[in-house]
Amino acid sequence: MTSATSYDAAQPRTRFQQLLTELFQFDSADLDFGIYRIMNHKRDAICRFIDQRLPDAVAAELGRGPLAQQTQANAALANAARRVRENIGAYAIDVDGTLDQQYHQMPAGRDYLEAYRAVAPAGRSDTNVETAIYNHLYQFFRRYYQEGDFISKRRYSRSQRYAIPYNGEEVYLHWANSDQYYVKTDAHFRNYDWNANGVAVHFRLDNANVEQNNVKGERRFFIPLTHEAYHDVETRVVTIPFEYRPLRDSEQQDYGNRNQQDKIIAAAVAEISPKLAGAPDAYTALTGTHRQNAKGEPVSRLEHHLRRYTARNNADFFIHKDLAAFLNRELDFYLKNEVLNLDDLTAAGQDLAAGWFQTLRLVKSIGSQIIDFLAQIEGFQKILWEKRKFVTATHYCITMSNVGPAFYQDIIDNNPQWDEWLALHDIAGNDRSAAFLAAHPTLPLDTRHFDADFTNRLLASFDDLDEMTDGVLVHGENWQALQLMKEKYLGKIRCSYIDPPFNTEDSQFIFKDTYRNSTWLSFLHDRLQAGKSFSTNDGTHYLHLDHNSNFYGRFLTDAVFGHDCLLNEVTWRIGWVSGYKTAADRYVRNHETIFVCGSQPQPFFNKSKARITYQSFAENTIDQEIQNIKETWGIKAISPLRLKLVFKDANDNVYKTGLITKAGHYNVEDTWNSNEYEDLHSNKIKRNAAEYTPNGSEITQKPEQLLQRVIEVSSEYGDIILDYFAGSGTTPAVAKKLGRKFLSVELGQYFYTDMLWRMKQVLFGREVGISRQTDYKGGGMFKYIALESYEDALDSIEFDETAGQLRLEERFGDEYLLKYMLRWETKGSPTLLNATELTRPFQYKLRAHVNGEKRNRPVDLPETFNYLLGLNVRTRRAYDHAGRHYLVYRGETREHPGRRVAVIWRDTHGWTRDDFARDRDFVSEQNLAGDADTVYVNGRSCIVGAQSIEPLFQARMFAPVNG
Repeated sequence: MTSATSYDAAQPRTRFQQLLTELFQFDSADLDFGIYRIMNHKRDAICRFIDQRLPDAVAAELGRGPLAQQTQANAALANAARRVRENIGAYAIDVDGTLDQQYHQMPAGRDYLEAYRAVAPAGRSDTNVETAIYNHLYQFFRRYYQEGDFISKRRYSRSQRYAIPYNGEEVYLHWANSDQYYVKTDAHFRNYDWNANGVAVHFRLDNANVEQNNVKGERRFFIPLTHEAYHDVETRVVTIPFEYRPLRDSEQQDYGNRNQQDKIIAAAVAEISPKLAGAPDAYTALTGTHRQNAKGEPVSRLEHHLRRYTARNNADFFIHKDLAAFLNRELDFYLKNEVLNLDDLTAAGQDLAAGWFQTLRLVKSIGSQIIDFLAQIEGFQKILWEKRKFVTATHYCITMSNVGPAFYQDIIDNNPQWDEWLALHDIAGNDRSAAFLAAHPTLPLDTRHFDADFTNRLLASFDDLDEMTDGVLVHGENWQALQLMKEKYLGKIRCSYIDPPFNTEDSQFIFKDTYRNSTWLSFLHDRLQAGKSFSTNDGTHYLHLDHNSNFYGRFLTDAVFGHDCLLNEVTWRIGWVSGYKTAADRYVRNHETIFVCGSQPQPFFNKSKARITYQSFAENTIDQEIQNIKETWGIKAISPLRLKLVFKDANDNVYKTGLITKAGHYNVEDTWNSNEYEDLHSNKIKRNAAEYTPNGSEITQKPEQLLQRVIEVSSEYGDIILDYFAGSGTTPAVAKKLGRKFLSVELGQYFYTDMLWRMKQVLFGREVGISRQTDYKGGGMFKYIALESYEDALDSIEFDETAGQLRLEERFGDEYLLKYMLRWETKGSPTLLNATELTRPFQYKLRAHVNGEKRNRPVDLPETFNYLLGLNVRTRRAYDHAGRHYLVYRGETREHPGRRVAVIWRDTHGWTRDDFARDRDFVSEQNLAGDADTVYVNGRSCIVGAQSIEPLFQARMFAPVNG
């Protein structure tokens, strides 16, 4: 992300070239991660384009046709004007170019008038044609570029500046970033590396005290730990640790209440630089001038990167969904309204009209080339964002009731598993025996603690693996997780509930200036749209918001689901009025909003679960008890008194006073927790969270009773419940206790420390939340997976230097550079599915750049392909033949229910014809394909009827995104 730079308006070409370096992020040339590393790899080619090819193209066009004549006429007029000022006086020509009457007969005056008549009115300017061209290009691209992103401001006219893409709808919701992806990744607290003069500088975040979910708290800052900064002389590495936390009282006094982060940076620069005085190379690298600020003052490299690091963690990141179409449309508008001005064109006359149109063509030609280049860069990022992400880890949590005695000895010998059981469940640590395992059927085993051979044997013991699996937890960015899982879960989700980050200053969002609401809308709309397609025809969607954006939420649900699909706007009274809530001089806010929408106007609704039964007792049955209370309270003389008495037991049975003694039921309204029948108070949140998770007191966790109502009313036993803002895991926990399956996605660090921890407690059968009411005792199994992130995809990009040997740039010229360079030269990168590497599927890795080093991250290709295929796995079997490993999945797909599918993976690297023949015979002898109607196999094969995995893998991974 870059900021605006001051340019010398007298040098339009230089100003425009510097704008291009900003657009291409060349001020980040010393950064070595993400898109910066990719751009820097092609820096020389881009520089040649900016510094040589563009000026040459402009000069060539100006040297021919009407523009050449106009340029010559303007030059003659400028020379004549110079002679008038030199021979007659500086004020002989006024600001409009008119020569004073008294000088018309002087030789210099006559020459000026002749040159003046040769230039049409529209061309009389001190600004030459080349200057006008560069000014137009600068003005066009500057108007859409803002702090590292192109904001889609559709121009309309000079008086009504902007237009919206309106197509006649009665009511239409639009926001500034509606055609951009908001990139929400886990990169915010990644480390940051840069280089200068051979010295590597690493910023390391040692501690991040972050706000989670919807918790509002103190503002956090990046605090350099200057006293811990150190320089490794041998490796020439400077390391600066950071904390991300609120200011301490003493720091608050030092930094005040305004511009605190700027003051923190200034203090850090002052403290770190002297520490390096004894290391001249490091001192020079950090204190050398990187740039000048708007005031012309030098900014050191250290200060520049401290600002970039904090800004990178305090600004949103967008990727345009179709930058080329947007900029080309806007360029046409600019040419018609700014370049081809009809009034000026009429004044110029017919003779100079050709010059005007030549100018228009030149601006369009150069502008289009730059748009192609920018769109290539933006489109490349879009490809990496939209591509289905690899599964990088797959593990199962399985209770001992599902594990046979044949595995007991491996478990007994596994220290990490026993250590986890001791930490999670406080089991006795000295009885490691088969009898102990058999006596604890709800102990959850985690395959993460075991080797591949054990996991393969254990999973092979199940005859219907997916059916036995109660749910899936996904650690990854939720929009990308939904894209990967769509083929498997399309049309299968009966109920979805999401509690996204609220649109507040203190939420997980750090908004771009003036685009807070737009950012939030972009973020949520894309995810709602993706989640909608998962729903059954009679499915229900719950969107949980607060007062900051519930009005936007209603527009969103109308836009995504249709206004006729809104069932209710539920008002949930969240707690009791006490504490800080009572301090404000206004009505105390004590509610949140839940929008309930159907995939169709009348989705499934279990009305029996939207009722609360009660037992009413006539008031006269306790007359004496009431008289005793009135006497004790000193109100015996006051009569009549309105009496309301309610008891509620641990199983939510209600006992109340009434007019008569009877049993009845209360139909739940769309105002929840606002009468004596309900007990959905948020004052239970911290108690439940503290019982369940290590960081429970820091997490805004909804009460399990709230999710119980949602799930019971809108689903049935065995249905799948979706939550792609899973937080601490309340939704999957309740779904499991109610006999539903679950699919839950969470990106943050609490996935492992809290949600996974919690779900293991659920399997174990810990009695908290709704466990007692539902008589839940534990047991079962679930799967949890991790996904490749967008940052992983960027970091694993590799350039194929041999691509240049094909001399494509010489054959196709600028078209290759502007449109195809990035995609062509990176096509062998692991993140883009290098098909040649699928001959070794169990060794496939993402070679990601982490902390300045290239590291290998494993990829689970079979699991990834299963999701892309939409395979419902029945069996998973591993085999070994002649030292070669086979992994075989059997099942059926959502797309073709009833048709049996087998997917066979094996390592074929270096195989000869004889090897493929042995492979064919082994598959046949062992009946690996079974009775499958379709057989997929990786790489080449001689297996009869088998289809290659690679083409389908490629097509599904890069399929167009719809919703």
